[in-house]
Amino acid sequence: MCKPIKQGERREQSMNGRPNLSPRTRKTALLGMLAAAALALSFLENLIPGLPGLPPGAKPGFSNIATMAAAAQLGFAGAFPITLLKAGFAGLTRGATAFFMSTAGGVLSMLVMLPLLHGKRNPFGAVGTGILCAVMHNLGQLLASWALTGTKAIFGYAPLLLLFALLTGLATGAVYGAIAPSLNRIFPSHFK
Repeated sequence: MCKPIKQGERREQSMNGRPNLSPRTRKTALLGMLAAAALALSFLENLIPGLPGLPPGAKPGFSNIATMAAAAQLGFAGAFPITLLKAGFAGLTRGATAFFMSTAGGVLSMLVMLPLLHGKRNPFGAVGTGILCAVMHNLGQLLASWALTGTKAIFGYAPLLLLFALLTGLATGAVYGAIAPSLNRIFPSHFK
């Protein structure tokens, strides 16, 4: 716990010129920044019109970059709140069905990304993890859609969603892979 700073007193600086903040404070700051990034990216995705041949509401999943960063840096304690925040945003902007589908896809995706990104070794790398997470997200949404409609015809979208997941997962994984080294410098891995 940080002591309050008295008037005229300066907070002790670390060797790199940054304030010495407790790990808890740094984790909270990181979670807040990643949550804001997830919401901003979700908002921008809502502006993208639907793509022909894909189910209504199919989005590229750019906000999953923030979830991947949270999973890598903070584990479940960071990834789960961001997953729920994104689902809540989908519910507020697109309705209850979007909330249910976003939750199902997000939780399934998060369950795959946590052991890969929060663990010591990741055999798939950032791009492979992005693709696996996108595939699992789409699978979760297909299962949620099946639960909502009660019809197996929904699985007719599976081949197109698999292709879409490969492309979007490649993009999100590549972006995450590009920002991960900088994120690790700012928020070193000892915060896990």
